[in-house]
This record gives sequence, structure tokens and C-alpha cells, in this order.
Amino acid sequence: MLKKSAYILFSLSLSLLSVSSFVAASGDELNEDQRRRLAGHVNTTVDQLWALHKDPAWRVREFLARNRKSPVELLDALASDSHPQVRIAVSTNLATQTRTFVKLAKDSDLQVRSVVARFEFVPSEVLSILANDKVVDIRIEVAKNLNTDKKTLEYLSQDSQPEVAQAADVGLQRISEEKAAK
Repeated sequence: MLKKSAYILFSLSLSLLSVSSFVAASGDELNEDQRRRLAGHVNTTVDQLWALHKDPAWRVREFLARNRKSPVELLDALASDSHPQVRIAVSTNLATQTRTFVKLAKDSDLQVRSVVARFEFVPSEVLSILANDKVVDIRIEVAKNLNTDKKTLEYLSQDSQPEVAQAADVGLQRISEEKAAK
């Protein structure tokens, strides 16, 4: 037990040293790879995370958007990032809140909306927004998402596109079977 505690303490010390070494290595002269690792590290401070959100390298901002320790306000800011891969990373972060998902559901980029529609942890109220998307494939993804509520599936079952209506019917059948099994 003592050995395990010592190992955990040693590992934590190494993690903290690695973060501080990035910062101390060359001040503001960290290279992109170092900034990317700092952006994704769980021990990076909130101040450092905020400082990185304006980084010129989109991959650094993407790592920041993937970091589950990024504050929800930072994720909300990154949901408006100019690069779609950063916004996609926000849409798959488990710390992302409903208000940010709503913003992403209205994104101009099809790929961003598609990832939101497929994400298994997206709130049902966001899926109801995407159920009105003009792109058929997005509506199909909403109908296939296990978080889509019954009301939204009933709406999609009346869709003019047969593929959407069929996927919604399958979702309604699943809900019916789950309810019967209880």
C-alpha cells in the first residue's frame, strides 16, 4: 500500500514537473508541439489554458478544446473558433454544456453539425434543433442518435425524406421496446 502511494505521488510530481518545464523551458518561446502538449495536459492551469485559446496554431487550440479540464466558458469561446476542427473538438468534449452545443448545432459548417448530431452525449434539446436541419444526412443522424427523445422522433417520422422517416420509426420502435422491457 505504501509503495502504491509513493508511486502515485511520484507520478503526480513528474506530471507537475513536465507542465512547469514547458512553461519554464523558454518562457513565451515554446514551440508548437510544446504548446499543444501544454494545452492538452490535465495539470495546466486555468490561466495557461486561457492564454492558449488565442494561439495562432489551430492544432494547439484543438488540443485545448479536447482538454476536459478546460473551463466551460473557454469551451464556449472555442465553439466560435475560426477552424472547424477546433469546433469539432469542443463538440466531443464531455465538459461541453448545453448552451455551447446549441451554438454548435447552428454552426455553418456541415461537418461540425454532423459530429454534434452523432455525439452520444449531446443533450436531447440540441437534437431537437438539429431535427430541423436542411441537410437530410443531419436529420438521419439525429434520428439514429440514442439520445433523441420520443417527441423529436415522432416529428422526424413525418419527414418528407423516406430515409429520415424510416430511421425515426426505428428509433420509436427502440423506445417502445425499452419501455415494454421495464
